[in-house]
Amino acid sequence: MLDRSLLRYFLAVVDQGSFTRAAAACRVTQPTLSAGIAKLEGLLGEPVLMRTSRRVALTAAGSRLLGHARRIEAEFARAEGAPTEASARLMRVGIVSTMPARLIRAAVAQALAAAPGERLELVEGRDRELAAALDRGRVDAVVAPDAVERGGGGTALFEEGYGVAMAARHALAGEAQVAAERVAAEPMIVRRHCEALSEVSRHFTSRGVRPFMAARTTSDDRAAAFVAAGLGVTVMPECFAGDGVAVVPLEGFARRRVVGLVTAADSARRVADSRLVEALVAALRE
Repeated sequence: MLDRSLLRYFLAVVDQGSFTRAAAACRVTQPTLSAGIAKLEGLLGEPVLMRTSRRVALTAAGSRLLGHARRIEAEFARAEGAPTEASARLMRVGIVSTMPARLIRAAVAQALAAAPGERLELVEGRDRELAAALDRGRVDAVVAPDAVERGGGGTALFEEGYGVAMAARHALAGEAQVAAERVAAEPMIVRRHCEALSEVSRHFTSRGVRPFMAARTTSDDRAAAFVAAGLGVTVMPECFAGDGVAVVPLEGFARRRVVGLVTAADSARRVADSRLVEALVAALRE
């Protein structure tokens, strides 16, 4: 007969992504949790988890057990009046750092409100760092520009171009587009983590524009704050418009980016079933 604790250990490993985090969530030692998983596998007669140096993944038997285990634990939780911490589904989502905080703040708030029974772990990084984390199973899904094209699948959330970001009160803020030569005398803010940085640099230098660099930063929100304060201009994706910043299309600069959600193969079912991720995606599309 299967003991409920064995199913809870199993679900915790699946949702937490590691034996160490699962043991902490279940408030037991790691040897106790490992022994419980071994006992579960002994009762079933086959392994339910594959353990490697990089990740923990479900076996075919584990995939079959997962749905039954969630339903059983959900019934226990309903009978007890609320989901337990260990049974709460944990979704680990990587979000690229080149997206504005106000957009992420609104999307996360909407997602948490839509799925109070789920927990969210956010991992911020550059697109290459997040791609590596996805490959190693450190996150379940990644929100990043051009990730859908690189990953060969996934869901496109929105597409946007780049433009010259300037203070909303700037004389050029109302223009339909602006040429690099027209901002040649403007101090420039360098966004060190911009995925289009090399292309932006070539665009300006090929036109003989070599502006004074007023600031260099790895924080896009800091760069936007500098722009809003009037310190200088920079080239940013269109989603940074607002909060005192106008983004005017840069004449002759055709690059666009598609921000999308890409899911780790081992997490596809969990992500597809997650109300939290569904709400996060809907908010970002808006």
